[in-house]
Amino acid sequence: MLDPIRNKIEHSIKQFVVKRLKFYQVQAIHPFFYEQLLEYTLRKGKRIRPMLLVLAYDGYRKTKNTLPPSLYNAASSIELLHNFMLIHDDIIDCSDLRRGKPTLHKLLEKTTPCSEPEKLGISLGIIAGDLLYTLAIEALLSVNEKPKHKQTALQYFTQTTAYTAIGEFVDTVYGFEPLDAITEKGVYLNYTLKTSRYTFEGPLIIGATLAGANQTEIKNCSKLSILAGQAFQIQDDVIGIFGTEEAIGKSILSDLEESKKTLLVCHAFHHLKGTDKKQFLSVFTKKTKTLADLEIIKALFLKTGSLQYCLKETRKRVDQAVALLQKSKMKPAIRAQIQEVISAPFKASAQIAEQYNLKF
Repeated sequence: MLDPIRNKIEHSIKQFVVKRLKFYQVQAIHPFFYEQLLEYTLRKGKRIRPMLLVLAYDGYRKTKNTLPPSLYNAASSIELLHNFMLIHDDIIDCSDLRRGKPTLHKLLEKTTPCSEPEKLGISLGIIAGDLLYTLAIEALLSVNEKPKHKQTALQYFTQTTAYTAIGEFVDTVYGFEPLDAITEKGVYLNYTLKTSRYTFEGPLIIGATLAGANQTEIKNCSKLSILAGQAFQIQDDVIGIFGTEEAIGKSILSDLEESKKTLLVCHAFHHLKGTDKKQFLSVFTKKTKTLADLEIIKALFLKTGSLQYCLKETRKRVDQAVALLQKSKMKPAIRAQIQEVISAPFKASAQIAEQYNLKF
């Protein structure tokens, strides 16, 4: 039932981006830059965020007419925001791969021959991200809805961007802080700001707002979004260690090389003892990590129960989010579809649990 929505979103993203890049004469200014930006934007993705926006709107709208075509532009805005953030995130993390292909700033190193291709790629990547953010706002504003609803939706959109930027700040600063300064409370704050706000809360609230949902429903959407987003990020960090390169779309060593302060890391650090803790710190703080180091870290996460703990916390939050969703006043059929969108990604946790004979 979700495929028709996903297909319309894909069509809308391509149509809108091509139209606006043509308006700004990007192709005429530099064909290579245009081609790389378009290819990156249209890469295959789950489209969770735009689907949630469409479903929330459909769940709260009072009319029974066909969904307005312009709604899919508004949905595209969330995906364009996502791409903007990924481009800048990859620059911050010095990542070479995204969705199994080169990151945009790496591709843009070939824009023109020069003596500093890396600097060129980073500079043009920042510019490309800024351009996509502009298109994202334009896409949202193109929706054919009541001005009051559009204005409120735009406020949520900009707030979502700000919260995510603050989350990126926290995540970046955490990367330079000692492990003993990291707490679960701090990790969850980062998860809420960096993931929950724009992966779940932004799309659901923008869709609900455009449809005219009341504040009680908006608050309920916010609560379930925070829980779903935290669960999503816990799992993402678990996959970053226990998944495959194919599953994460980048080097399997990426998270370990960046020494990310995740819930896995926080739990292990505070529960490991003696030689195990010394070994963990020795590997985790190395500047260059190897596949052998990854296996050591995985073994320690299993030994101290950190993987099982993260799976438990993921499951708990998914169940709580679904329970809140069922309390909403959305149309029952739409609730079921949103539950499918929220629950589907967590098949990965179930697979990892099965692989290591753990509960999920």
